[in-house]
Amino acid sequence: MRTHHREPQLLGAGTLDRMARILAARNIDQVDVDALPDEPEPFSPLDALLGGMPPRYKAAVADHPQVLAWVREVVEAAVAPSRGARRQVTTGPSLLMAGVVGAGKTHQAYGAVRKLVQSGVGVRWRATTAADLYAGLRPRPGVDSERELAAVSRCPLLIIDDLGAAKASDWTEEMTYRLINRRYNYELPTLITTNLAIKDLRSYLGDRVASRLAQMTTRVEFEEVDRRRYRAAA
Repeated sequence: MRTHHREPQLLGAGTLDRMARILAARNIDQVDVDALPDEPEPFSPLDALLGGMPPRYKAAVADHPQVLAWVREVVEAAVAPSRGARRQVTTGPSLLMAGVVGAGKTHQAYGAVRKLVQSGVGVRWRATTAADLYAGLRPRPGVDSERELAAVSRCPLLIIDDLGAAKASDWTEEMTYRLINRRYNYELPTLITTNLAIKDLRSYLGDRVASRLAQMTTRVEFEEVDRRRYRAAA
């Protein structure tokens, strides 16, 4: 069986004119092909990051020495999934940032994520307050709570803000344990902020969670200054 290949046919001026009249009759705008860019706009990982970041923290800058040291360690631990591919955050250390309300812990956490992206590594991340986390995991019709817990547990980089702010219960302790235990076992970098003193975390979280956090995190103590009120009074 012989296959015939036809050469592509160019549209003549008459055909283009007829198409233009049809489009005009149907009120369809013509596209100026010459005005279209030859190449797509360059993709900016930082722009993509900022698109999913709360407006208040889009300009966050990490400048705490221990937070910057954490960024360097995570960048060094990043690996490329294949030859020539951009290195991705997969495993790494975690931080437990403790201090009074308004000390700048959340600002430093978001600034650390920006710093990671600016360093050139790829990172899939999520951020949640502890209260929102528990609200999303509570069993309710139409929601697969186990699937949501698995998604949060496996995220390469997770920010848990205000751990200890939600009301404690046996259920919250169990959910926190399951989340932290998985991240502990798989050495997934986690940024945790809390208003509780380090010594009070054990009674709130329970021994199992407190023990794992003690090993998996570097503890960062922030100065006891509410920067929000300080700036408002200045």
